[in-house]
Amino acid sequence: MPPDRTAGTTPPDPEHPPPSTDLTRDHGDDGGHALRAPSKLHAFNRYEIKYLMPSTAVSALRTELAGRLDLDSNGLSGGYGVWSAYYDTRDLRFYWEKIEGLKFRRKLRIRHYGDRSTIHDDTPVYVEIKQRVNRVTQKRRVALPYHLARDLCDRRTMVEHDPSQRAFLEEVLELVSGLDLRPVAMTGYQREAFIGRDADAGLRVTVDQRIRGRDRDFHLGADAENRLVVPARLAVVEFKANERVPYWLTDLTAELNMSVARISKYCQSVEAFGRAPRSIFHVPDDDPAGAPVPAFSESGA
Repeated sequence: MPPDRTAGTTPPDPEHPPPSTDLTRDHGDDGGHALRAPSKLHAFNRYEIKYLMPSTAVSALRTELAGRLDLDSNGLSGGYGVWSAYYDTRDLRFYWEKIEGLKFRRKLRIRHYGDRSTIHDDTPVYVEIKQRVNRVTQKRRVALPYHLARDLCDRRTMVEHDPSQRAFLEEVLELVSGLDLRPVAMTGYQREAFIGRDADAGLRVTVDQRIRGRDRDFHLGADAENRLVVPARLAVVEFKANERVPYWLTDLTAELNMSVARISKYCQSVEAFGRAPRSIFHVPDDDPAGAPVPAFSESGA
């Protein structure tokens, strides 16, 4: 039977369960979410805080989190890979908006969760606009087969879609056409995720390691060489909450000597390959972790 090439195919989403009729909240993980029919448009508002910590301390953090939070149902057996192609202007407008700390800024990306070696034209991926409004992070995304995602973002043509996706897809087309966007950087990393329960419902903690990227070969499934853009000795930990981070978690950051970091994986990749001067927010590449790493697909990473 030939593959289904329609735009309505929605992949399992490790980052978000299907939204309720209120498209303003990220409600955390639900073990059966990949089996239910989600809304065609996903939208989420939340607060995000990032930390840097030594990779050697991740085991202690994992132990503490496991005692209070549930492991993401998609992240069993060592987590999952996250691969993203970021779009920007010739003069890196979105990059500079981040570096300059604009209160309103946004970026466009195509993202895949899982093993990149399995990606083909009909693999479901996400086209996503992530934007910051003051302190709140907003994400809107639709799932499309990869060939349609590239038609939309690279060839700048409207694609087959569900009526509920129309406004979002028009916004994407307006961005890529009006600002002349093109792929600028790739990022990939291995993610472990933990989900809040009971009093901590809505809380999500992610631990990203082996963060790497490249500045060419922007096909998500390309068998291309990647370079570590954050030293392997460091992990990026992110707290994502609808309203506030619980006190026990902030106390834990102090116990483990975790440092709040204004870090962007996209910006790290741009700077690592010399496309922009390294900013004061760049994590110094001061050890052999900056050397190129071979292309492979360990757990999709």
